[in-house]
Amino acid sequence: MSTPPTALHELSQRFFFEASHTLRRAVEAEGSRRVHGHTYEAEVTVRGTPDAAGMVIDLALLRAEIARVREKLDHHLLDEVADLGLPTLESLCSYIGRQLAPAVPGLCAVTIERRASGDRCALRW
Repeated sequence: MSTPPTALHELSQRFFFEASHTLRRAVEAEGSRRVHGHTYEAEVTVRGTPDAAGMVIDLALLRAEIARVREKLDHHLLDEVADLGLPTLESLCSYIGRQLAPAVPGLCAVTIERRASGDRCALRW
């Protein structure tokens, strides 16, 4: 009889932030170049095996790290956020991942969504 594969748990936490930005692009150029804002819904996911306390990660730790990153984005002009780069959904996923990775073991995905416009981007590793 073969041994079943090791099961891993995935634990996710959502958070929201409001932010504005500009974007230079060829399509929908005029509106994108003006400062405009969105409500962003972000979700971070941690994968692993529960520890002796039964947790993949203590949610209090995860929430504290998310609050630290959220503070850098919420009610800010994203064009001015250091190390973000162009304020695209892709850049936001990468930025949040880079900010959280050193303090959040097992981080495996970041998703950003703008529900009002139907846009969503996921970064997984």
